[in-house]
Amino acid sequence: MKTNIGVFFGGRSTEHEISVISASQAMHAIDRDKYDVTPIYISKQGRFYTGDALFDVANYRDIPSLLAKCTQVYMEPSYGDYNLYRVKKPMFGSAVLTTLDVVIPVLHGSNVEDGIFEGVLETIGIPYAGCNTLASANGMDKITMKMILRESGVPVIDYVWFTDKEWFKKRDELIARIEDKIGYPVIVKPANLGSSVGIGRAANREQMIEKIEVAEKYSSRIIVEHMVDNLKEINCSVLGDCDEYQMSVLEEPIKSAEILSYEDKYMGGTKGTKGMQASQKRIPADLPKDMTDRIQYLAGETFRVLGCHGVSRIDFIIDDDTKEIYVNEINTIPGSLSFYLWEATGLKFDQLMDRLVKLALKRKREQGQKTVSYDQNIFSLGGGVKGGIKK
Repeated sequence: MKTNIGVFFGGRSTEHEISVISASQAMHAIDRDKYDVTPIYISKQGRFYTGDALFDVANYRDIPSLLAKCTQVYMEPSYGDYNLYRVKKPMFGSAVLTTLDVVIPVLHGSNVEDGIFEGVLETIGIPYAGCNTLASANGMDKITMKMILRESGVPVIDYVWFTDKEWFKKRDELIARIEDKIGYPVIVKPANLGSSVGIGRAANREQMIEKIEVAEKYSSRIIVEHMVDNLKEINCSVLGDCDEYQMSVLEEPIKSAEILSYEDKYMGGTKGTKGMQASQKRIPADLPKDMTDRIQYLAGETFRVLGCHGVSRIDFIIDDDTKEIYVNEINTIPGSLSFYLWEATGLKFDQLMDRLVKLALKRKREQGQKTVSYDQNIFSLGGGVKGGIKK
């Protein structure tokens, strides 16, 4: 029997639609001679659905009609249970719709890419592609990520961070700290969102206050960074695990404004739905070899120190005035899975998906060699229990 891959996508996230596009591309790239594919769509309400209608991205124009053609399902949070169960159990026969062998999450944004969904998969114990709970959470949170990278010697842009409650309690103090440490212009970001959602540039105090008030609608943690005026954005994908990995060629996204927008990234400046590969870019990026080598090295180091797994994309900023290179952020589940970067590197999309499955199964085998509990039951030894009440 062929390995059954469960592809999860959608979710309670501002990047819901981008996840649908990425997953559609990924599912069509999987070699059906080697694998079966079960699509599992997570609605914006957090419910799971499966069905063949989910393969056609055109069906998502009318979600109620689409879901009427699908079966609502769930997974039990029990270790070793890889079954997909029908919510509406049949009068006769099994409630099990199918059994998954491995999961590929193609989920973007908060509530799904930030370790929450990965934690569910780890509770079940099913092999899955991509970063684990810790790496996903650290990669998604721009503040924690920059703390870890700076501590590890990976260059990041100067920043100040705070919570939304801190902003309302001591706004003047925070403004003074930002102006003293960073100065203008700045870029304001929600700490745990991607795809340029809630991000804004500010050239003065009034603009910064306005942008912070936008960002705090999306996240309880806000980060304000120095804005590099004369910048060049470069991306590099990394594939493997934190002990053995390879880097892709580099790309230079072409933005239509000072900040690469949601439309730039995913709509190609239009109303299309082709995903990240539709945006304007140069592949490979036109850079000197020493700068290319340095960026690829830093991409690998970012992947390694964050304990990443599967495929990620690391986004860089080059200050064209000083030629300094900074890691901007990591996408632990990049849009389109960065397949266009790997194709330019010599790895076809179906081969990339095959690698992700093999990496997931390899990690599961290695985890099986670790001790997670002891056979000895201390309660069977008799006597008192430390910290308990002895009668």
